[in-house]
Amino acid sequence: MNIAWKEMKKNKVRFLILGSIVFLVSLLTFVISGLANGLSQDNAALIKDLPNGQFYMNKDAEQTYNLSRIDSSTQDKVLKEQKDAVAFSIQMGFLNDRAGKQRSVAFVTSTDSNSFKNVKKGEIVLDRSMEDMGIKVGDTLTNNQYSSKFIVKGFVDHSKYSHAPVAYISMEDYKEIYRSEEMQLIFIPGGDEAQVFAGLQSFSKNQFLNTISSYKAEQVSLNMIVWFLVVISGMLFAIFFYMMNVQKIGLYGIFKAIGVKTLALFKIMWTQMVLITVIALSLSVALSQVFNMIAPKGMPFSLTPETTVQLSAVFLIIGFIGATLSGMQIKKVEPLQAIQQGEI
Repeated sequence: MNIAWKEMKKNKVRFLILGSIVFLVSLLTFVISGLANGLSQDNAALIKDLPNGQFYMNKDAEQTYNLSRIDSSTQDKVLKEQKDAVAFSIQMGFLNDRAGKQRSVAFVTSTDSNSFKNVKKGEIVLDRSMEDMGIKVGDTLTNNQYSSKFIVKGFVDHSKYSHAPVAYISMEDYKEIYRSEEMQLIFIPGGDEAQVFAGLQSFSKNQFLNTISSYKAEQVSLNMIVWFLVVISGMLFAIFFYMMNVQKIGLYGIFKAIGVKTLALFKIMWTQMVLITVIALSLSVALSQVFNMIAPKGMPFSLTPETTVQLSAVFLIIGFIGATLSGMQIKKVEPLQAIQQGEI
């Protein structure tokens, strides 16, 4: 520890440059991860906030919920056999406010359940983001396919789907707007193992989320960037310590000649790696959490402590691997040869 710290003070410019790069890469990683989490919530909070369970849609829909239509007899059978099961439908649409301005929403309706908001005919419950648009409880909203008017009965937090606020309506109103008698999906909470129902295909929560094309495309792209940055940080450590080790071949030869074990030399390098990474991560975590607090209200940004801890652990592991791989040459150092090479 003492030797590692003395070397860092002696070559502080080199280590400061490495630490600055690690800080910038880790900060960028935290920010992109926060955006990925925020976009996933903005895209599918309606589904993500449900308890773990199994989703079912018509097999003929080919994993596209919009094309799914569950036969009423099948629906009745499943709901009768499964106490907590709920049938529901999701359709994108729009509402007109009092000023005649159209608001894009995701209409959701369901059978009686604790998993979704249940509303009466002519009533509507909206995501709270609609309140920020000037809509209030008691306002009347219209839809071109609906013969009557909706009365706003309340708001719910964090209920988004496909980047649009969710609008809960009754089954009767949904059927009038979309001219459909069947529900699209059935959800059975708490079921870790899929049950077999004739004509239905089952999905876990994560599997169902991946059937939403926009959700899958967003998350794959952003997560790829995150892991690419993590790999870059590992390569930075590997290249940096490799160059440092090449310059210190003679010094390592002297250490080995006086009886210092290879493991002790590795510990010096690991100590330096940990110190640089911990300091850089501490600064980047602090700044990313500040950004999390001051980010504009409409920005889909969410960086949870769990995600921060997980990414920090990954950075430490990747840094350890990179530093260790670069130090393999230390193991091959022969004292006399290294000393001679260092003198040239």
